Amino acid sequence: MFRYLSFSSLAFGVALLSVFAQTTPQSLPSQSAPSPSVATPPNAPSARSIDGIVLSRTGESVPGAIVQLKDLKSLQVRSFVAHKDGHYHFYGLSTEVNYQLRAQANGMMSKTKTVSIFNSRAQVHVNLKLDRKLKS
Repeated sequence: MFRYLSFSSLAFGVALLSVFAQTTPQSLPSQSAPSPSVATPPNAPSARSIDGIVLSRTGESVPGAIVQLKDLKSLQVRSFVAHKDGHYHFYGLSTEVNYQLRAQANGMMSKTKTVSIFNSRAQVHVNLKLDRKLKS
């Protein structure tokens, strides 16, 4: 009986293989593959976050500092008031937009820093140091 099952299984496998061998690419339903995107790698995240700490000239955290995030595509500006430990964060940002960050507090401001679309990290850490006086 075992030989009969083995022979039957083998015959079924050969028959199935011949059916697949007769199938040509023209007889299969057409499926168009999505075109590859040059700007976005296949496994790249679609959203990112930016966070960091606002620091004084001496390296201490600055609570209550105003951090501004500028979307360079729409020119929209979002603001965040730094926590007691100087931390700030922005979530749900597009990976297909360049952003500029800067902070200000107590008559001082940081240099403007840019997060580029070429930075593929989902979570970007940017510390901002208050090292310039605000212009009056």
